[in-house]
Amino acid sequence: MNIGEASKASGVSTKMIRYYESIGLISAPLRTESGYRVYSDNEVHGLRFISRARDLGFSVEQMGDLLALWRDRSRASADVKSIALEHIRVLDEKAKALKAMSDTLRHLADNCHGDGRPDCPIIEGFAQAAPTSVKRRQPRFGVTDVAPDRSHA
Repeated sequence: MNIGEASKASGVSTKMIRYYESIGLISAPLRTESGYRVYSDNEVHGLRFISRARDLGFSVEQMGDLLALWRDRSRASADVKSIALEHIRVLDEKAKALKAMSDTLRHLADNCHGDGRPDCPIIEGFAQAAPTSVKRRQPRFGVTDVAPDRSHA
């Protein structure tokens, strides 16, 4: 099947299929004499595997590790479980950070009158400087990580 058909069958966009091929996550498929990619059922199955892993938030590197384990029939299930448990730990950390952000914003919104007056706890909360003991990092996956400021140590 061609790349469009493989995309529909796997749920992975043609752009992402090309990207996964370019970074070596999937091997280059056979090509017709005119240069069109031809995907086998096994390759589409691998794309479905990638799609499911991506839906669960695994990184490209983790998906590569999982694909290698999937293809290795002599793998130890402990290796797969280790990757899954580490990913669960990361997801739990992100969920905790999102919950803290939601709680903070809910508190600010609950204390805002929401009327015609100019005073607004939401705006005031945003305008406050971050505590000096906290150093902000670049957002990752839509979550701002916070780490202790060790520049004074």
